[in-house]
Amino acid sequence: MKRLALASPFVLTRGASFRSTTIPRTSTVGTRRRDLGELASKTIIVTLFSMMAVRLAADFRATGHVTGLLLLASEALVVVLTVFRRSAGAVDRSFQARVLTAFSMFGPPLVKPAHFAAMAPETLTALISGLGLLIVVVGKVSLGRSFGLTPANRGIVCTGLYRFVRHPIYLGYLITHIGFVIANPVNWNLAVLAAADIALMLRAIREERTLGLDPEYQQYLQRVHWRIVPGVF
Repeated sequence: MKRLALASPFVLTRGASFRSTTIPRTSTVGTRRRDLGELASKTIIVTLFSMMAVRLAADFRATGHVTGLLLLASEALVVVLTVFRRSAGAVDRSFQARVLTAFSMFGPPLVKPAHFAAMAPETLTALISGLGLLIVVVGKVSLGRSFGLTPANRGIVCTGLYRFVRHPIYLGYLITHIGFVIANPVNWNLAVLAAADIALMLRAIREERTLGLDPEYQQYLQRVHWRIVPGVF
């Protein structure tokens, strides 16, 4: 007499006992950990940005200086694109990658407005920061949801500014940071932004190790020779 098979995570095989077809527990635990890590990183980014926004907004109300607001606008794009980024195909989860990401991410939110004269007129520092912000915006628009913090492959992008340097967003960060330090020449600002920018350069190298596993990126490397600063690095 034939019997209908019931929907079950177990399959009955001839001459054998029940065999489980459920998803391994280790896989489920690993997925949960990645999800929690993703949520934690986004929460930290939003918190640091909020603290930075409060400080720079207060400085703008007190002084009317716009250079800090330009840096704030640049970091706002980081928050938006990080929250809505797509999942990565390959991710560098090494300790070195995590440290470099942390240093490059925590630097800008820790800056402090200066309470004394800048090293150059506000018009000049605003122009420098504005140029950096423009590069950051164009670069991030090109990336879209492929943007991320941890070195990973979220899709190869080789259009727009990526035709000239392999990490144009990092170039924009460098220029924006220079403008901010000139406008706010505090040793603390110089230290945290220098540490963040060095981490950015080292992070670019690690990113290319991950992306280099993709044949499409290997071809891209043959066309675009400079990572961040043309003729220098």
